[in-house]
Amino acid sequence: QVQLVESGGGLVQAGGSLRLSCVASGRTFSNYGMGWFRQAPGKEREFVAALNRYSANTYYADSVKGRFTISRDNAKNTVYLQMNSLKPEDTAVYYCAAAYGGGTYVSANTYDYWGQGTQVTVSS
Repeated sequence: QVQLVESGGGLVQAGGSLRLSCVASGRTFSNYGMGWFRQAPGKEREFVAALNRYSANTYYADSVKGRFTISRDNAKNTVYLQMNSLKPEDTAVYYCAAAYGGGTYVSANTYDYWGQGTQVTVSS
């Protein structure tokens, strides 16, 4: 089992920045590819960003490319999502997820473990 705990969400004005963190425990963190997803009210969960076990490969949704950066610190068992130039349409609950195998995965079905989510609200 892997436990994931997100933090760093909150209320921010459009154009502002937030950094989300997700701390993992329970298994060897570097065995897992990590991803961030989000779900807005009334919408399906969507992919945001992912990176592989050693941060060699990253992938972003087109809607966040150039504004968000995913990174990880394997020594701290933590994955981050730096979000800049936030827009009201970024408002959602953000979830981190872990996929055994260490690759870079876009599909939510590939992920084995999920955090409880952290709310991000961007005001206009």
